[in-house]
Amino acid sequence: MEREDPLEKFERRESERKANGPLKTVMYVMIVVAVALAAALAYVLVSKNSLVEELNFEKMELAAQLDSLQADYEGLSSEYDTINAQLDSSREEVAQLIERVKKTEATNRAKIRQYEKELGTLRSIMRGYIVQIDSLNTLNHKLTVEAATARREAAEHRRKSEELTAEVETLSGKVATGSVIKARALNVIAYNSNSKSIDRASKVVKLLCNLTLIENDLAPKGPVRVYVRVTAPDGTLLRDGNGDSFELDGKLLEATASREVDYNGNELEVGIYVNNISSFMPGIYTVKAYTVQSALGSTELLLR
Repeated sequence: MEREDPLEKFERRESERKANGPLKTVMYVMIVVAVALAAALAYVLVSKNSLVEELNFEKMELAAQLDSLQADYEGLSSEYDTINAQLDSSREEVAQLIERVKKTEATNRAKIRQYEKELGTLRSIMRGYIVQIDSLNTLNHKLTVEAATARREAAEHRRKSEELTAEVETLSGKVATGSVIKARALNVIAYNSNSKSIDRASKVVKLLCNLTLIENDLAPKGPVRVYVRVTAPDGTLLRDGNGDSFELDGKLLEATASREVDYNGNELEVGIYVNNISSFMPGIYTVKAYTVQSALGSTELLLR
């Protein structure tokens, strides 16, 4: 075998090296790129797995918080129908949100973030319910105490009012009784045509009824009409045409004669004539005097 010339061998190798150099470079670059891609892919896979785990954890934490919120809502109660209706509505919202979270993939970050906001809103609403219920309970307790106090005070006022009313009625009764005009010294005189007092019936032309209204500071002052009723022996009422009628204790009575006087609370003598009677029969005549307040008295006259 012929031995290769060292110089030719070197030149040959140098020529081969130059011919294979770019190919090796490309190969090295591809190896490096492949390694980089493999590393990047591994990083992406690891990052994705880590993100998925993180999102799953967030979803689980969100679900746990919703379960806790649901339990809190169940523990709320109120004595007010309006708040109870609102609580029922909020409980239904929590239940629906729990179902939506269960059906949503953890990787749907937009939905998860939306549900977290809804959770925060429902928590705020619940805090509002708690404040409102506490305020209403405090107010209700205060009103209950005030109502009890008011009832006691009302009962006391009612008792005092009843006592005062009874006292006023008693005093009013006494005043009313004391304010009635009374009379004394009622008497009747028969006169003939010469204005002389007589007792013979056939000669009598008129009667004079005298009485004295006694002093009474409680009695109303002013005009007072005094009525007399004269009953003949046969029971008929004498009528002189000027007697008028008056009401006493709900009964309408006809008077034989009447006269209006000005009473000022002092003692006052009153005379009332009975005229225009065609004739008088013998016997006993009954005379009674009145005001619209009460009877003033009665007396009798005997004519022969």
